[in-house]
Amino acid sequence: MKKIALILASVFTSTGAAFAGPYVNVESNASYTGSDYQSRTTDFHVGWEGGSDKFGYYLQGGPAVVAADAADGSTQFSGKVGADFDATEKLAFYGEVSVLTAEGNADNAWGTKIGTKYKF
Repeated sequence: MKKIALILASVFTSTGAAFAGPYVNVESNASYTGSDYQSRTTDFHVGWEGGSDKFGYYLQGGPAVVAADAADGSTQFSGKVGADFDATEKLAFYGEVSVLTAEGNADNAWGTKIGTKYKF
């Protein structure tokens, strides 16, 4: 799966001005309950970002390696889309929607993030 992400990244970056801002993002997230390890998901994403002075956006996706405690690992697809808006020089708002596909007849996992940032 790493090879697929690297190949896609090279295709995006070699096309020049056709894309506003291609990138590769590798992110690993672990989950614990107390000190008990539950799972780890590592995303190998290729993305595209753009925007203006006050507005930014991104879209990324690719394979996700899921390793749950005491279970066989699997490779799923994950993706994210997000945006941010600078209301003033000090105040910004942001949001994100993410998805992780599931195996078999299980439901996909969806996530949302919304927030604000104030700079001093």
